[in-house]
Amino acid sequence: MSCLFCKIVQGEISTDKVYENDDVLAFNDIEPQAPVHVLIIPKDHYPNIQKTPSEDVAKIFDAIKEIAKQLNLDEGFRIVNNCGNFGGQTVDHLHFHLLGKRKLKWPPG
Repeated sequence: MSCLFCKIVQGEISTDKVYENDDVLAFNDIEPQAPVHVLIIPKDHYPNIQKTPSEDVAKIFDAIKEIAKQLNLDEGFRIVNNCGNFGGQTVDHLHFHLLGKRKLKWPPG
């Protein structure tokens, strides 16, 4: 499979791992947009959130809660999911960005 994130899950590409369980892998983004910028992905390949079973989305959000606690993001954080070409998705494997450790502006930019 040519999916970048599947290769990471399979150990073909190394990452700066932050969290892992049976269903989810999280690692630091290589182009961070905040002091904390973690990518959270399911280990199973789903192209986007619309194609992901609800129970797997729930597992990802359970992991996000654990990661936020582990990284001491008690002052707040942002979770971002880009879905599809018009949504800005660049890797066709469901993933969430967890950003924190600074005050984030809205709208971003």
